[in-house]
Amino acid sequence: QVQLVESGGGLVQAGGSLRLSCTASGNIPSYNLMGWYRQAPGKERELVARASSFSAIDYADSVKGRFTISRDNAKNTVYLQMNSLIPEDTAIYYCNLFWRAEADYWGQGTQVTVSS
Repeated sequence: QVQLVESGGGLVQAGGSLRLSCTASGNIPSYNLMGWYRQAPGKERELVARASSFSAIDYADSVKGRFTISRDNAKNTVYLQMNSLIPEDTAIYYCNLFWRAEADYWGQGTQVTVSS
């Protein structure tokens, strides 16, 4: 049974920073993808950033230069450092763990609200 536990969301003023964390537990293979997606009200869920266990990293264009994803493979934990936050970053952020079509897991989501 794989579980993902997220933390670190909250309310911040524009220009501020937040750090999200997500720890996975269960039977997880050494090669996997962990990442963050977000969903704003009335919009579809979108990729924010993801990193493989071999350090290949993807970012959405909208967060490049502001957000940094990192991993601690020994702890099955992924982090998202979010700097220079803007109101458009307001969304529920979801952690994702994936290694094949039948192994696609989601966290419960954490709210990030950026005030102008």
